[in-house]
Amino acid sequence: MKREQRLWFWIISISVPLILTWLIISIAKPNTQGSTVVTDEEWAKGNPNALVTLIEYSDFQCPACASYYPMINKLAEEMGEEVQVIYRHYPLSSIHPQAQLAAQAAEAAGQQGSFWPMHDKLFSNQSAWSNQPKAEEIFISYAKELGLDVEKFKADLSNDDIEDAVKDDVRSGNQALVEGTPTLFLNGNKINNPRSYDKLRQAVRDELSKLQ
Repeated sequence: MKREQRLWFWIISISVPLILTWLIISIAKPNTQGSTVVTDEEWAKGNPNALVTLIEYSDFQCPACASYYPMINKLAEEMGEEVQVIYRHYPLSSIHPQAQLAAQAAEAAGQQGSFWPMHDKLFSNQSAWSNQPKAEEIFISYAKELGLDVEKFKADLSNDDIEDAVKDDVRSGNQALVEGTPTLFLNGNKINNPRSYDKLRQAVRDELSKLQ
């Protein structure tokens, strides 16, 4: 074999396995980019043009999520011009049997412009409905209290589009490697759950300082 042929043989023998390895890793690696892209259809509050976006994957029946609910609400109230807060459903139905229906109740209320009021009611009254076998009746009572069209709410509660909206959030959570709730993403990066409001606010401020 000529010297040039041996050289090309050596290059090919080295490069081909490297290329194949790279392709296998690229295919196997989860694509989390789409999971943290914010769309116009999100349940959001705060400044849509803010430099910082906080995405929360949450479960209405999750006690830890209920403990984070006032913290995140306070963040939106105090830093609403500097941060946009996004809520996404991630019901852990295997351990929280009412979580899926609660998510659908929030979505159904959202069809009448009351997602956030229902969101607040579900978390504020979590202990009142989470262990009830007929939680649907309680959710309907919340719809009445919020002044919603109850018949429409009841119809939307089991609507396929509503169920699909919840499933879409779960799918994006799976894509982002969400394993439990609450799971927080700050500008697309998963963060450790802050143990206090001050630490949550500081995390947002630290992110802002990087961008300003």
